[in-house]
Amino acid sequence: MQDSEEALMVRAAWFYYVGGLNQEQTATRLGITRARVNKMLSEARDSGLVSISIDHQRVGMLPVEDRLRERFGLDFCISTPAFGFREAGDVESDAQKQIAFRAVGVAAANHLKSLLSDGQPITIGTGWGRTIEQMTLQLAGVRAPHARFISVMGSLTANNAYNPFEVVHALARRTGGEGFFLPVPFIADTIEDRAVLLSQRSVVKALEIARSAAVCFISAGELTESSLLRRQGMISRSELDSLRACGAVGDTNGIFFDNAGNQIDHDLNRRTIALGFEDLMKIPVILLIAGQEKAAAARGLLKSGVVNGLIIDGDAAEALVDLDDTAKTR
Repeated sequence: MQDSEEALMVRAAWFYYVGGLNQEQTATRLGITRARVNKMLSEARDSGLVSISIDHQRVGMLPVEDRLRERFGLDFCISTPAFGFREAGDVESDAQKQIAFRAVGVAAANHLKSLLSDGQPITIGTGWGRTIEQMTLQLAGVRAPHARFISVMGSLTANNAYNPFEVVHALARRTGGEGFFLPVPFIADTIEDRAVLLSQRSVVKALEIARSAAVCFISAGELTESSLLRRQGMISRSELDSLRACGAVGDTNGIFFDNAGNQIDHDLNRRTIALGFEDLMKIPVILLIAGQEKAAAARGLLKSGVVNGLIIDGDAAEALVDLDDTAKTR
């Protein structure tokens, strides 16, 4: 099979199996007939290309990956194929986001599998969010009793699958490893309360484990009314406005930063219970980004120097490159 034909088959598999598009939509995306898509999907299964997951190394957008890796000084960048959502209007916004979450989740799960495969003791730090949740959902067929998973931030009050406690529990359950979490809230009520909570022995021990992580998976959130922080009521509208007034463009684990990657001077940053940038600088950090709306937050966090590796969906990767190009010309 010629390289171009194989690349087309791989993209068809991503659009159909990961993106959830039907064969007609996949054919439209690729500019080929539905019959050809059907044949490619059959060949993909028969050849072993499609199994539990799709090998991201055969489907990445290499030029975009290289540009992002070089621009932000990353050790690696993995981009899923672009689904064309920036131009297409046949998929609703919420559906687009779910597809992006799932695509990045598959790629991140593959990367995590490789880290767990050598059987050596390893500690994995995790953040929270829907992209991290998808990584746990896509992780299957892995036994890693030698692994420890630790949340690097406090927990939420809502019992959602993307709560740090639930993420750690799911990873430990799926792999047979151990799970640890910070037994404190995501954001303390006051600076004084935070100091008291951090002095507890159980918290001190959990933070020691978190700081010993061999790698940490985190995500970034945008600061809009539709962001997860606002939709879950974790910050108020007035807090959102004040964060923006201080120059914040996004957060990771409740740490708010500006477009240059600096932690902003804000009361919420003084009440958040999580590993800060100073701690994260000492750990290999992998950033998961799903959704074009997170381009500004992703760029800010990448400029902080905290991130070593990036796993991103193709449409968000293109949006991030365009945003960075625009910023450099101003």
